[in-house]
Amino acid sequence: MKRVHQVVRVKPECLEKYIELHKSVWEGVLATQDKCNMQNYSIAYRDGFLFSYFEYTGNDYDADMEKMAADPVTQEWWSVCRPCLTPVESETESDCWADMEEVFYKA
Repeated sequence: MKRVHQVVRVKPECLEKYIELHKSVWEGVLATQDKCNMQNYSIAYRDGFLFSYFEYTGNDYDADMEKMAADPVTQEWWSVCRPCLTPVESETESDCWADMEEVFYKA
């Protein structure tokens, strides 16, 4: 299992909208996450940042993330959510969430 931590900024004027969207995540998005081997997914907020965590239980992370990105329902969901977000300054590989390095874990 791979633990994945990510960070992104949320636009202050969009925080409430983002929270409301995530009170009712679309079933198709959740189903795609399951098909792409994402488990125990959560998002937390503090001081303008969103922090996400999920556990990846598959065998090919890159292929599963590509499969997720190709899913039309997920693409539509992202088109609704992404305008609420601003990448952190160091993010250069995507237009949204930045991977974080895990520095401690205790099972």
